[in-house]
Amino acid sequence: MGFWSTIARLAVRRVDAAECADCPPGLPGQDPAFTTAVTALGAKLAKADGRADAAEFAVFAEVFQPEAGAERDVRRLYNLARQTTQGYESYARRLAKRYRNCPQLLEDVVDGLFHIAAADGVGSPEEFVYLERVSELFGVSPMVFRRIRATHFGLDADDPYVVLGVAPDVSDAELQAARRRLLAETHPDKVRARGLPHEFVEVFTAKAAAINAAFDVAMAERRQFAGQLA
Repeated sequence: MGFWSTIARLAVRRVDAAECADCPPGLPGQDPAFTTAVTALGAKLAKADGRADAAEFAVFAEVFQPEAGAERDVRRLYNLARQTTQGYESYARRLAKRYRNCPQLLEDVVDGLFHIAAADGVGSPEEFVYLERVSELFGVSPMVFRRIRATHFGLDADDPYVVLGVAPDVSDAELQAARRRLLAETHPDKVRARGLPHEFVEVFTAKAAAINAAFDVAMAERRQFAGQLA
């Protein structure tokens, strides 16, 4: 029996099937606790911005693809769960506990939830708070969260990683390499060698300052996150 068929049987009984103490081991597709929790998290995300319309189920189904025969009952569970955002942290905690040895799977769930949030092209502050909290409960690092968010919504224009041209979760060594590479291109000798007028040296001096400032901000954030985890 496919996992959507399994969850369909549970959905008709109760919305809180993730409390089941006898959930089967194995792949997520065979685990009703996983599918119940993911369905509830997707539904409650739809409610986070104060709206929960039927179109959002279509986006949820696009990401998590319920089997045709189970869609009716999955939709019923989804509609029950989306009535309120309350309880989403409980689902996230249980999913994190059950799949604590599969961090990539939990990251994939966050990615899927972001896809749902991005369906209307605009992420609300409430949705970002919801997603950040779920990511935190999953143990997803702030930098990975930032990278996933950037994948779906882009980075803010003043984000240091935009200036440095790298993803937020690159290593320190990669961050330093990006800084060196960019600074090399702003060196006055390189500017003149490209045939640019003398005035451009000042432009690239300012650009070098911005690169160094972005690097300092990024490293300060990393030290802060590392301190919080210590």
